[in-house]
Amino acid sequence: MTVHPKVPKDLALAPVAAAIDFNLQRLRDQPPSAIERALQLELDRADHDTAEKRTASVRELALRGVDAHDWEAVVTEDACRLRLSGGSVTLDLGLGEAVMHYIRDGAG
Repeated sequence: MTVHPKVPKDLALAPVAAAIDFNLQRLRDQPPSAIERALQLELDRADHDTAEKRTASVRELALRGVDAHDWEAVVTEDACRLRLSGGSVTLDLGLGEAVMHYIRDGAG
């Protein structure tokens, strides 16, 4: 089934999702300590002591340099996906198991 754009904003979904996925690639499959270091270096912030702060930092890195064209991006409650919503569809991008564990458990 082909999904056709229903509102003009839908036309920006693919490039937004691709740019976000590109940003997340460098975190996927990394050990928690490497994810922590990448977030500290990229965001110039070392305060990742709670799951909420880690979630916010992963989201911020995912959106870094991305013109989201008014698409809303949130990390899902289970910390498995970044959900893009705001057009006529919703799209979930997988964060990957390593990022999910980092969000839940930290760099350990």
